[in-house]
Amino acid sequence: MSAENKSQNDDSALSSPSKTSFPKSRIKILLMEKISQKAVDLFVNEGYTVETANIYTPEQLAEVLPTVHMIGVRSKTKLTSDLLTKYAKKLLCVGCFCIGTDQTDLSVAASLGIPVFNSPFANTRSVAELMISNIIALSRKLGDQNKWMHAGQWKKTAAGCYEVRGKTLGIVGYGHVGSQLSVLAEAMGLRVLFYDVLPKMALGNAVAANSLQQVLKTADFVSLHVPYTKSTHMMIDEAQILMMKKGSYILNAARGKCVNIETVAKYLKNGYLAGAYFDVYPKEPTNDTLPLCNCPNTILSPHIGGSTLEAQSAIGVDVASKIVSFINEGATIASVNFPEVSLEPNSNVHRVLHVHRNVPGVLRKINGILGDFNVVSQVLKTTPEIGYLLVEVEANAKFSSDVKKKMSELPETIRTRVLYSPGTL
Repeated sequence: MSAENKSQNDDSALSSPSKTSFPKSRIKILLMEKISQKAVDLFVNEGYTVETANIYTPEQLAEVLPTVHMIGVRSKTKLTSDLLTKYAKKLLCVGCFCIGTDQTDLSVAASLGIPVFNSPFANTRSVAELMISNIIALSRKLGDQNKWMHAGQWKKTAAGCYEVRGKTLGIVGYGHVGSQLSVLAEAMGLRVLFYDVLPKMALGNAVAANSLQQVLKTADFVSLHVPYTKSTHMMIDEAQILMMKKGSYILNAARGKCVNIETVAKYLKNGYLAGAYFDVYPKEPTNDTLPLCNCPNTILSPHIGGSTLEAQSAIGVDVASKIVSFINEGATIASVNFPEVSLEPNSNVHRVLHVHRNVPGVLRKINGILGDFNVVSQVLKTTPEIGYLLVEVEANAKFSSDVKKKMSELPETIRTRVLYSPGTL
């Protein structure tokens, strides 16, 4: 197994298929933000060198990033275009140990030959449970009641408090979390209406809406579970809130910039909205200037949707396993910014991993370089910007670092690695 890349001149390939061209112990993994010990253990068991840290400033990241082969982050560590372009010279891949990937500049990472992996469903249950608990809490004004009790105020009342049974939950985004929430909500006696931009199979008795507007006009509770894209930016603003029923509730555990929180605060204070729950915000962390602070029947939490021990363990194993497959085998299955390619482990081949600009003629040049070797397998996939090629040749003592050097020197090349006995050492 090799972890070479184009920028590592000191990491020369060995010709023998029984050896590694870059020892696993020299592969440096940096895990930020208290990523699960399960991930640490998995990497250590693979033989990698693992370091952990909590939070680094951009300046500190710039100092350590040039020595790192893989960095694992959560939501607080921002891998910007500047950091990646200037300092990620040895970086093979990035692990986002969470659902979201907006802390990483995905297009820049891809242009540098760096795939990014995340865990889109491992914390599904944790988020769904949090949402169903807050639907109940909002319907009983538990946030305000808790605040009053801590202030020594006894305000027992049934006014504005309801059972959730028989009410309608509108789910916007029927992916992993949205569909799991749908199942839990039906078990609580809620009717479920959902909207997604893609056709989705309804679970249980849930009903697919024809439009977002239908969900907003019908639901007693509106819960958002969408990714952040151009089309979801500020998708809930004043016009959408006024489509909602007077006395309805809004919940957001998707992305902070999907909702105009100033507008939500306005309609909470004037009583049009009966309550709100937010776990995500346009800018994090927040402070006491947050417009939602001190709004009536408003429950706020600091982006804890996936913050359970069970979810973090599952995310740790999920993302770490994908990263190990990429480092050891070159597999990019489930990468969020890269062509998805994989081949089975094989002890009898040399596997060349080649990332290049997606222009005509590259494959012809590569095949010319490999003309003296017996090609066993070849898989190429592309995006409009880049191509990713896995090509295997029979193990051959004549296969040397010269082959990699010639491929790396192609003008279209972004990055080249060679794996000896991929996935079996």
